[in-house]
Amino acid sequence: MLILISACLALLAGMLSIPVAVFLTEILASLLPQKDEPFDNSGFGPFGSVAVVVPAHDESSGILPTIHDIVPQLARGDHLVVVADNCTDDTAAVATAAGAEVLVRNDLEKIGKGYALATAIDHLKTNPPAFVIFIDADCRIQSDLIEKMRGICNHLRRPIQARYLMKMAVNSPIDHSFAEFAWAIRNVARPLGLKNLGCPTQLMGTGMIFPWELISTAPLASGHHVEDLKLGLDLAAAGKAPHFFASVVCKSEFPISTSGTDSQRQRWVGGHVGMIVKMLPKYFWLAFTGLNFDLLVLAFDLAVPPLSLLGILTLGIFVLSSGAWFVGCSPAAFMIATGNLLAFVLAILVAWLRFGRNILPASGLPSIMALIFQRLKLYGQLLLGKTASNWIRTDRG
Repeated sequence: MLILISACLALLAGMLSIPVAVFLTEILASLLPQKDEPFDNSGFGPFGSVAVVVPAHDESSGILPTIHDIVPQLARGDHLVVVADNCTDDTAAVATAAGAEVLVRNDLEKIGKGYALATAIDHLKTNPPAFVIFIDADCRIQSDLIEKMRGICNHLRRPIQARYLMKMAVNSPIDHSFAEFAWAIRNVARPLGLKNLGCPTQLMGTGMIFPWELISTAPLASGHHVEDLKLGLDLAAAGKAPHFFASVVCKSEFPISTSGTDSQRQRWVGGHVGMIVKMLPKYFWLAFTGLNFDLLVLAFDLAVPPLSLLGILTLGIFVLSSGAWFVGCSPAAFMIATGNLLAFVLAILVAWLRFGRNILPASGLPSIMALIFQRLKLYGQLLLGKTASNWIRTDRG
């Protein structure tokens, strides 16, 4: 029995060492000198028209700032398309009054952001643009984002992902410091590390531009919870992996209510874990059989679970293997689990020093594990099959 327990724990610890090693490698690589883009970003000329697509679900109270960021950046021949998807408010009227071309979609059997994006692409096929940018209806973008993303996409002919930040709303009743730090790790530190290693990145849902020939045939129409993550992997499988363009920024805010926070986290975490369980073997198979290095990199990146879950698994297996060694099991599992825990702590510390000191105060670092274990309720709900709606509006300040 002790031999069997030792073998099972060593296997679990060994399997966990893969995502932990990927996580640590990406964080350490983010410290490398940033590579310049392969061309001068200044003075971009017109490389073809851009259609900016904004999917919106009950966003009448927040879409105007987004439209006001986009419209001044549109050149001659560009246009803005807002998809008012299953709205119960006046999103369509507000967007129309602000100068956007509005598509109204009402289909309660097909709910999800992916369906809204597919509706816009079908509409654009009558007069195709050279490029398509997706911007969420609650995002703010920097003043030259469209110009710069058009230029780099024209140069690389690949999907391009901007740096996507999430910030805590001013006077938010909920302290999102830990969530903001975790977001910076996931959407800034790790993509930057991959880029510094010459590797592609995952798509993040907003701040994305595509050449028309890629996005016009992409499988968008789905109710998948993390349709952006799946889209990036599918494009990598087709030989067009996304490129991280850290020089341009779009940003949004965390929810301002407990219910909004819980539903948002449930969608993100549930979708990511679902992708790992259901799709990861497929992408590894495609990467190995197709000798697709970019897809292999993104598959390993996908294998890294959400930060809180990775922390729970790392500490949990360490505690179990410690107890098993104490009662007479082989020390192999304990040694591997100890290495995993040290690597995880090192990655968190490096990420905090590089990206988190202005987000999470040093006094909050000791409480990270406690905050991580607060997520146990969420993972328990996921195990019971309780997931959030495919697409609901996130309440923001």
